[in-house]
Amino acid sequence: MAQDKIKIEKALLDKVRKYAEMSGYSSVEEFVTHMLEKELAKIEEADSEDEIKKKLKGLGYIG
Repeated sequence: MAQDKIKIEKALLDKVRKYAEMSGYSSVEEFVTHMLEKELAKIEEADSEDEIKKKLKGLGYIG
């Protein structure tokens, strides 16, 4: 599996570490992967590009 690195602000990373540990995840990476998969699943339920844009807007990802 290919891996890329992303940069996250320290304050956010600290929160992610806290919640990953509280939730019983074995690593920050496992927690982040699970959260991203859940959010993507919400978006992927859309049938069209317009629906996807509406969902992204509703989730606050685009303005």
